[in-house]
Amino acid sequence: MAATARKIDAAAASTATRDFIDHGYHVFPGGVDPVAADRLLAKLKATRDWDHSLFLTEAAFDADPQYTGVNPKPGRNLLEGLDEDLAFVEQDPGIVAGLTEVLGPGYELMNRKVVCGVPARSVPAWLKARITDNPVNNLGAYVKPQYRDVTYFYGIDFHQDLIDFKDREADFITLYVYIHPVTRHDAPLFLLEDSHVLGATVFPHDLEKNDRGWLYRDGKGGWAQTTQKLLVGDAGYAAMWHACTLHGTQPDAADNERLSLRYLYAKAPGAKGAGIDAVNASLRGPTMLSSTRQDLDARGAARIKANSVNKA
Repeated sequence: MAATARKIDAAAASTATRDFIDHGYHVFPGGVDPVAADRLLAKLKATRDWDHSLFLTEAAFDADPQYTGVNPKPGRNLLEGLDEDLAFVEQDPGIVAGLTEVLGPGYELMNRKVVCGVPARSVPAWLKARITDNPVNNLGAYVKPQYRDVTYFYGIDFHQDLIDFKDREADFITLYVYIHPVTRHDAPLFLLEDSHVLGATVFPHDLEKNDRGWLYRDGKGGWAQTTQKLLVGDAGYAAMWHACTLHGTQPDAADNERLSLRYLYAKAPGAKGAGIDAVNASLRGPTMLSSTRQDLDARGAARIKANSVNKA
């Protein structure tokens, strides 16, 4: 069924802001067109071998280690030129309704990219030895330059998407779409419901697992009891969350890579009455930080060995 022909449940779409206020995220009922997702998946998979051949040798990496500037960017992004193929997401009536409700009319695309959860079998042994228990295993530094048009992860600890935007207001959201079925073994997203209520906090975050989920502290005396939500579903599964909502993934335990679409959308400058304003007004902490993380050294390499999400 074509994306433009999809029907939406208006009542369900109108719950997006309420879901953000109550729990920090919203799952789109019915997701997006799974047939179109499958077509896009086939096109993406045909661009390369999604295996160990993506990676530099240890000697090549050590000869010129580069920890920054290794993510997709304009001119180096696998989704460039695929507007028609992405219409099943970007023009889906339910997605548009939800984004408009939360961000207001004229919401703006900040970024879109493919995210690959790399399976254990594809990660070279030398690299596994170096990155075990790192809080953020973004593998871009270790991937051959011609393949850096995708973001590759081998697990990432619970974090806020505000982590990449110091001195920016949390006036944007993340939209995530699975383009093939994702089970517990396919590096699904773990999301902590209600974690947004503390606002922006510095990564790595203070989390303690308990029988109700995770106790989350903000370092200033504030705390929240959060519930762990596992985001799994069929092709076309779609969810969006607040920039202060904690989420992460474990290393991919499946035999195949997990390919997904990640979008960042922001409220248009000067827009009034957007749902995100009501969400932010409900938070108990700040919506902006001048320093968002303390896990990296001056080169951008990990300097902390700690990872909460692997206990999830």
